[in-house]
Formats: sequence, C-alpha cells, structure tokens
Amino acid sequence: MSSNTLSRTLNDVGLAAWFGGTLANAVALNPAAGAADSPSGVGSVANTGWDRWTPVNAAAIGAHLVGSTGLLLGNKGRVVGQRGVASTSLVKTALTGAAIGVTAYSRMLGRRVSADTQVPAESGTEPSTRTPRDVAEAQRKLKLLQWAVPALTAAMIVLDARLGEQQRPSNVVEGVLDKVTARVPGLS
Repeated sequence: MSSNTLSRTLNDVGLAAWFGGTLANAVALNPAAGAADSPSGVGSVANTGWDRWTPVNAAAIGAHLVGSTGLLLGNKGRVVGQRGVASTSLVKTALTGAAIGVTAYSRMLGRRVSADTQVPAESGTEPSTRTPRDVAEAQRKLKLLQWAVPALTAAMIVLDARLGEQQRPSNVVEGVLDKVTARVPGLS
C-alpha cells in the first residue's frame, strides 16, 4: 500500500486556500474597501486586493487539482470496487468544474472592474451613481458570485470528508461486499 500524503496535502491545502481566500475576500475585503477615503479609492483598494489574490488563488486551484488527481489515481481500485466511491468522486468532480467555471467568470468580471483602478464605488461589489455602466454591471454580478465560489468549495470539502469516511476499513469491507452481492443473482 502506497502513501497518498503528498496528494492529500496538495488536495487539502489547495482547497482550503481556495475556499478561505475567496470567503475572506467576500466577507472582509469587498465591504472594507467601502471605508476608503474617497469613492475612487474604494475601487483602488478592492481591485488591488483581488489582483494580489489572483495568483495565489490560481496556485491553490492548481495544487488542489494535482492533489485530487493523485488521490483519484491512488484510490482507483476503491473507485471501481467499492460502492459509493465512484458516485461521490463524480459529484466532487462536477463541483470542481463548476467552481473553476465560476472562479474564471468572476476573474473575467474582476478584470473589467479593475481595468480602471480608480473607479468610484461604494464597496468592492457595490457600484455608486458615478460608477461607469459596464463596471457597475460587472460589480452587480460579482456581488452574487463572490458567495458562489465559497459555497461550491465548501461542498467539495464536505465531499472530501465523505471520501475520507469511505476509507475506514469497515466502510471499505461493507462497500466492496455490497457491490459484489449486488452483481450476484440471489444474493442482494
């Protein structure tokens, strides 16, 4: 039996940073930017914060993807042979794809907002009456999306916990036996 310590670490640390960083930005950075000295300073603070977070977030997502792939490959026997592991893995994969899509779309909108670093705004996701129309539209979308990434990544954390529980020896035995007996006529 080989160790999955590196893969598990990349999976967990990458996902923790992805979740925690986007949640902190939604809870703290976006509203706190509203405390800037001037309306144009609001946009500057929020844009600077998000622009600094972007490369860290990209590294976190990359680490998570490498770690998740390593865990999937390291547990391929359980994925195929233990009831429930494949379906949980598929749901996590779908959520990962959705989180990546929302993250990428949010970044695209964020670029639109940060193109003018001194844009007037009420907060990182609240336009003011002086905010240019295209930036205001992007901010309104970002106001909703800023919560989508933490929600999706939190769901992935829950599924990782479920996958960990499925590795308990008693769950492995039960899952393998259930899968075998379901395939043998008269045993299920």
